[in-house]
Amino acid sequence: MDALSPPQYRRLSRQGQVPVSPASELPPYSRRHTLHQPVPAARREPTEHVFQLTEGKGKPWVTLKLHSSAKSSKSLPTFFEKENINGQLELSAERGDNIQAITAIQLSGRIISGAGSNDTFTFLNQTLPIWSKSLDCPRVPSPSEGASSTKLLGHCVWPLSIPIPRSVEVPSGGGDVRSYRLPETFLERYTKVSIQYDLSIIISRGGLRSDNIIKTAFGYVPSTRPEAPSILRQLVYQEKLPLPGPSTDPEGWKTLRPVSARGCMFKTRPVEARCTLSLSRPLCYTRGSVLPCFVTIEGREPAVLDVLSNPGSVVVKLRRRVRFYNSATATRKEVSWNESVEDVGTAVWWQPATDSQNDAYTRHLEGEIHLAKDLRPTCEIAHFSISYFVVLCPFQAANYSSDSAALLSEPVEIATMYAKGPRPNAYAPPAYDSSSRPGDDLCFNSGSFAPHMR
Repeated sequence: MDALSPPQYRRLSRQGQVPVSPASELPPYSRRHTLHQPVPAARREPTEHVFQLTEGKGKPWVTLKLHSSAKSSKSLPTFFEKENINGQLELSAERGDNIQAITAIQLSGRIISGAGSNDTFTFLNQTLPIWSKSLDCPRVPSPSEGASSTKLLGHCVWPLSIPIPRSVEVPSGGGDVRSYRLPETFLERYTKVSIQYDLSIIISRGGLRSDNIIKTAFGYVPSTRPEAPSILRQLVYQEKLPLPGPSTDPEGWKTLRPVSARGCMFKTRPVEARCTLSLSRPLCYTRGSVLPCFVTIEGREPAVLDVLSNPGSVVVKLRRRVRFYNSATATRKEVSWNESVEDVGTAVWWQPATDSQNDAYTRHLEGEIHLAKDLRPTCEIAHFSISYFVVLCPFQAANYSSDSAALLSEPVEIATMYAKGPRPNAYAPPAYDSSSRPGDDLCFNSGSFAPHMR
């Protein structure tokens, strides 16, 4: 039976029943395929993070409470694009406290590429005045009576709701100004560049007394999503059916140019095969999901094709490139770019379940790359960028040898959200080797961004 057609029913007749006339029979029906939107998961209650300044006896006199999307209060406060930094500032002021002003630096975003002063580039720095001794300066509204005059007195509370801009304008090397989307927080042990965000509360005092500061890093996650795939693929995802190949769903695939794979069998006999790789459209994929692939291998020798088309012989990698330079004040032509390149995913392969039958001189394999949930999304800002490529590597087969250079490379993007419509299905079990990278546990770990208070 066709999986897309309705089930067949047989009308039973029993003695004594009223005969069913043809005119009274139910009309035939056809199954309508409507694309259902996934039911959104219930939103988790915000997590509260508490930061305090204490007096000599250990009694807190300043308390900053932030409500974020982090999974635990022990984790770094985490905010998503379009979310405000919501919270509350509480301060206990005694008579004689000479507090001049309270200022919150809304967002401080920096690219840190070294230990020198020129190796830190601030792309975001916005200041929000909370309270000032001068009545002419703007203030955040407070329900506390002690915060309404020119001196703070008693228990004072200020509710905070700080918007996070989606993009910033950064000067380019040529003197122009370019708009960039805010990048995700980035910190890895083996990569010599990081993206860090901070929030600071500064309590300024008069005279020779130093300022009091509460400072904490926070994680930021942009909201990026792919365009919807082809209608046929959406139906397949919704109905949990086998994925159609490039010949059945040409709109759902990008077929790359064919490449020749040349090598030697048993180190002496030259062999050659023609390899065509297809990637699912659009070429943007959500982290935590899959990147579908399809490969066609053609050749004149069936025995060689059998060796090269073994699922363990075809090597397709997802490769990440982090690119930056150290001197933030130099133009791009004056500096030497640093690159950190590593493979963050490997395709697994199997025989297709649908179209594209093999013949004596052609082999087909269906596959997918499982994308780790902690992959950093594609981004670019000033002199920092994260980009991804799908790379077709030389075959790795028994008794086969070849040049180690990649056969083909195609740029793709990694997003943080799913496309609208049905979510992609995974058709193969996860690969045994983890695609996570060393140091990823640092990216949103509160221990790596310890709050600074004084």
